[in-house]
Amino acid sequence: MTLKSMKPLTRAPLLHVSVQESLRAYIDDNGLAPGTLLPAEGELATQLGVSRNSLREGIKALESLGVLETRRGVGIFVKAFSFEPLLDNLAYGLGGALRQIEEVLEIRRTLEVGLIGKTIDVIGEEDIAELRATVNRMRAHAERGETFAEDDQLFHRLLFRCQDNETLVRLIDVFWLAFYKASDFVNLENLDPMATWRDHAAIVDAIETRDLAEARRRLDRHYEGIARVIANNKTSSNVGGTHEKTV
Repeated sequence: MTLKSMKPLTRAPLLHVSVQESLRAYIDDNGLAPGTLLPAEGELATQLGVSRNSLREGIKALESLGVLETRRGVGIFVKAFSFEPLLDNLAYGLGGALRQIEEVLEIRRTLEVGLIGKTIDVIGEEDIAELRATVNRMRAHAERGETFAEDDQLFHRLLFRCQDNETLVRLIDVFWLAFYKASDFVNLENLDPMATWRDHAAIVDAIETRDLAEARRRLDRHYEGIARVIANNKTSSNVGGTHEKTV
């Protein structure tokens, strides 16, 4: 009878990884809210049965992930959730791979075009007014040759805020920021900021008149414009200049 070989033992996790897992579990088990001060380092190390150095390694790793925040002379705090640390790594991972940036863009496009109908059903006058004010700021910036990335991000968030879906708004932010950060690596340049402003203004016009077909068409057209910017960067090298990544 031929016996099967024994499977090799799985290597035990590194100590600082175990510390991270224990700290996460401590936060979850106690329902600690953002801003909560954790016990002192010495007490945490004693509870975990590890050295202070091992504890600090775990804490530093969780700081890099945005889970904890160390305030010198004060202590260690639970940090409010943010996608930023993950997005920083995502952008770095995408690097100069324009194909992957196109894929991120396509997800955004599908998400927004597919869900704009509900926005038209439920959006109120106050949100429309805020969208209009944001678009007006975009125009003022474009006319002065200035970037308006913050207003662009706000615009896309405002489009869906009325749906009262926090996860959706976070996803909109995630894909916007992922594209914006990743495009830094390939210097995506918007050659016509005024056209970008006009795209956004047309979207607001369609929403204000509750014209679903036009809103979808305008959103889709807007993303076609961004896709052209990516295509142009595939065939040319953009070095220097103004990198206006308003999307």
